[in-house]
Amino acid sequence: MKRIGPVAFLALALVACGVGPVPDDADGATIYQVICANCHGVDLEGRIGPALGPGSNSAAQPDSFIETTVRHGRGSMPSFRSTLSDEQIGRVIEYIREAQQR
Repeated sequence: MKRIGPVAFLALALVACGVGPVPDDADGATIYQVICANCHGVDLEGRIGPALGPGSNSAAQPDSFIETTVRHGRGSMPSFRSTLSDEQIGRVIEYIREAQQR
């Protein structure tokens, strides 16, 4: 079986995770649905990526952990530092935290 290079892997990961353009002023829910939901589930229940909802490991982590993970990637999750601004990352973290309280 032929191996794919890291760039091809990243491109496939981004397609699999449904990454599309996000307006600069998008709210956290919109950012989550466009960037995160394909891998982490529409209701944060987890799919390809781990669950992010109430009772999940991420619910017990500080915001800085989630911010670093989104910005730099972790494990098989790609980095979104070139896709999302600091403000957008903050808004998606706020959305995740609100959803974890439901």
